[in-house]
Amino acid sequence: MRGHAPRVRWAMAQPIVRLSRGRFAPEKYEQVKQLIDDSANPLVPAIRALRGLLYYHAAVDRETNTLVNISVWEDLAAARQLDTLQAMLAQRPILEAAGVAFDRIANYDPLWKIEESWRI
Repeated sequence: MRGHAPRVRWAMAQPIVRLSRGRFAPEKYEQVKQLIDDSANPLVPAIRALRGLLYYHAAVDRETNTLVNISVWEDLAAARQLDTLQAMLAQRPILEAAGVAFDRIANYDPLWKIEESWRI
């Protein structure tokens, strides 16, 4: 057809939502909470230095005795940098010694989102 250029779709990397989840005994809550809080010192600069980070949040829940690390990355390769990040690998045995049992890490394809500004 004259006057109509074909549409070209450029392959774009798919953002990834990464979830790491651990469980612990109720009596370990305060200890685990402190360990997660303390982990910010080595982890924040190490994670910030990685390519493709869009969002990272570490959290603990007293009701379910769980902790989560939720992050959003530009693509799967960026998310998988955490698999070999030495600062992250060093934290796992510390938390396991405190009684945290980790689930398998999952990397999700996001389908939709709501974003609002907030501060802690």
